[in-house]
Amino acid sequence: MIKFKYVILYVENVEQSINFYKNTFDSEIKFITPEKDYGELLTGETTLSFASVNLAGSNIKKGFLTSKTEDKPFGIKLGFTTDNVEALVEKAIKNGAVLYEDIAVKPWGQKTAYIKDLDNYLIEICTEIQ
Repeated sequence: MIKFKYVILYVENVEQSINFYKNTFDSEIKFITPEKDYGELLTGETTLSFASVNLAGSNIKKGFLTSKTEDKPFGIKLGFTTDNVEALVEKAIKNGAVLYEDIAVKPWGQKTAYIKDLDNYLIEICTEIQ
């Protein structure tokens, strides 16, 4: 049996990043290492994890692109659904996110907005598709 189990974001400051997600999306921290170089949030069946760029570099010997705020975000996004897109976008911005695409209603009725987190990762905040 194959299961999609986790996503790991490579970040400069694991504690700061994990707290942004904890405080913005009302998630619980499952654990964070004493070195604060890796942590996980309880987010349902798929875990959202954070690893320091240094730790990731010790595992990925060929290197990787890091997410930088002066660049456009990577061509991937994390998605969070809510009944109140406006309130969650406002909360995310209050916690340090940057609005990337304002709230819009798609032709199929879904309300969406895009923000960038503290590490420049793209997040879609949206209603469920009906």
